[in-house]
Amino acid sequence: MFEKLKSGFKGLVTKVTTTELKAENLSPILSDFKMSLAENDVAFPVADRICDELEKRLTGVQVKRLEDRKKLVEENLRQVLLDVMLTNNKIDLLKKVEEKRETGEPFVLLFVGINGTGKTTTIAKVAHFLRDKGYSVVLAGSDTYRAGSIEQLEEHARRLGMRMITHKYGADPAAVAYDAISHAKAHGVNVVLIDTAGRMQTNQNLMNELVKVKRVVQPDLTVLTLDSLIGNDAVMQAEEFHKSIGVDATILTKVDADVKGGSALSVTYVTQKPILFIGVGQTYKDLELFNPEKFVNMILR
Repeated sequence: MFEKLKSGFKGLVTKVTTTELKAENLSPILSDFKMSLAENDVAFPVADRICDELEKRLTGVQVKRLEDRKKLVEENLRQVLLDVMLTNNKIDLLKKVEEKRETGEPFVLLFVGINGTGKTTTIAKVAHFLRDKGYSVVLAGSDTYRAGSIEQLEEHARRLGMRMITHKYGADPAAVAYDAISHAKAHGVNVVLIDTAGRMQTNQNLMNELVKVKRVVQPDLTVLTLDSLIGNDAVMQAEEFHKSIGVDATILTKVDADVKGGSALSVTYVTQKPILFIGVGQTYKDLELFNPEKFVNMILR
């Protein structure tokens, strides 16, 4: 996982550690490093920010021993990466779900994203995660367009032993979501997870329809699923979805197969919204709560 990104950071630490910390020495090293970040799917504004911050922090620092200098470089790099990845609005999902349960109302998550990101499977993983934490869940099949989408979610619901609310293909997605929330209220179900049709962020008509679903449903969280393997395209999708419908958090899928890792660094910075989970495999258990500190420690290992 993220082998290329790890190797880039390791190389940077070695080069900076063995040079005198002056602007004229740091500048060419950081310029090369910026290109290495871009090659590993780190968005240009993020690469710029990382390198500019490092240059500011390290220029002119006097350190005699090599070991101390290495430690100094690593610590500053860690801090810069955390600054890039941390947002003002942290989301403690379980705390939010619990607070809503105490009011007697269901907690509603609306899932959006383009086709092929693994959105429906991710919904099933989130359902499994929440059930393991003691919450009851109902699924809403509001993807009434893509052939096989309702059956796909139904199969997940069957395997998980959960109820799914759906209408026929071609039905109004907002009506399906509304019915699922009504069902949850009537039966004391804690969480509603709403699947929606995958759409390209450039298709304004379909994006407008999502806006309508969101307006009808008024979800507690709107979550964007992104495929980490598509690199900078994930960053562009995040920007466009956020601009069009407003996103509260993202989930990065297929992270276990991502050798680059740039999407994870970039998406939070660009949207200023946290990554909620990362998908790290095929089974329902292969979903991890995302922890920026743990991520940064892992890529600097």
